[in-house]
Amino acid sequence: MTADRKTVIEVLSGIVDPAVGKDIWNLGLVRALSVEGGSVRFVLEVEPDRAKDLEQVRQAAEKAVGDLPGVDSVSAVMTAHSKSPPPPDLGGRTAAQQQGPASIAGVDRILAIASGKGGVGKSTVAANLAVALAVAGRRVGLLDADVYGPSQPRMLGVSGRPASPDGKIILPLRNHGVTLMSIGLMVREDEAVVWRGPMLMGALQQMLNQVQWGQLDVLIVDLPPGTGDVQMTLTQKAEVTGALVVSTPQDVALIDARKALNMFAKMNTPVAGLIENMSTHICSNCGHEEHVFGHGGVRAEADRLGLPLLAEIPLHLDIRRASDGGTPVVISSPGSSQAGVFHGLADKLVGQGLG
Repeated sequence: MTADRKTVIEVLSGIVDPAVGKDIWNLGLVRALSVEGGSVRFVLEVEPDRAKDLEQVRQAAEKAVGDLPGVDSVSAVMTAHSKSPPPPDLGGRTAAQQQGPASIAGVDRILAIASGKGGVGKSTVAANLAVALAVAGRRVGLLDADVYGPSQPRMLGVSGRPASPDGKIILPLRNHGVTLMSIGLMVREDEAVVWRGPMLMGALQQMLNQVQWGQLDVLIVDLPPGTGDVQMTLTQKAEVTGALVVSTPQDVALIDARKALNMFAKMNTPVAGLIENMSTHICSNCGHEEHVFGHGGVRAEADRLGLPLLAEIPLHLDIRRASDGGTPVVISSPGSSQAGVFHGLADKLVGQGLG
């Protein structure tokens, strides 16, 4: 027997906020309720000045749901949000930033893989880089923080749901030598994640701090495209060793890549370098080389900013096929030139003390 959503809502409707005398469900405090099998997850979205007072309510809700027949694990996360974000000071840093980011237990380094826009192959780069570092003997974790478009479970060939023995600590999954956590493992592949900012921030902090990552040399974080809540939360809450910004050579992509670079500058996060993806295409029939998206734009931008160009990755069918098949090209075609680019990228990062 497993719990159903209706039963969970009934239980939550019996948990009262003592300050107002109404239950937390009808007050609208419960967000992102998910009931799948024996696993229940929800967020309590509260005002910042009430977070401490409502901790006992959160615990009561978590216990009440956990006592239901068929419930194996419960995760209740509280997020506190203000009506408007705090304004930046003259240095461009918010009050949350000034509290300082924290390290993650057992994790030596964090690399953020970012892009200014979608469709430039950021997640493909993240997956192949993670596996290449694992092949090089590093202990690697991959956090898929692209909440609205989580693709790492497919790219790494991982399925199943992470376990949570005590309802708090989450046990990640593993394949190709990489430890993986993704919101894509918690929802169906065709299910949309419809979350607002506070829910995104709460989910990211939970995946950072409640996942049993173990001892890692490097945790790679696959960020969503753009410069939004997830990027800000990561740089504010975690000690990011360096960011890698991925772009295609075309001018439209570079415009948005510059915004990503500017965001990391404002957040005082070091940029380890740039990566040009889909740099060139070589016809498999005739061998003709063609620059479909232009060529050299990312190198020119890196030179202008005094940043290293870490890799020029080709547009190749094998890379796409391998990613769709769940076995990144560094594993499926280890001796190919395509795999060699990712191995070279991994070697550069290890040599710089980043990998």
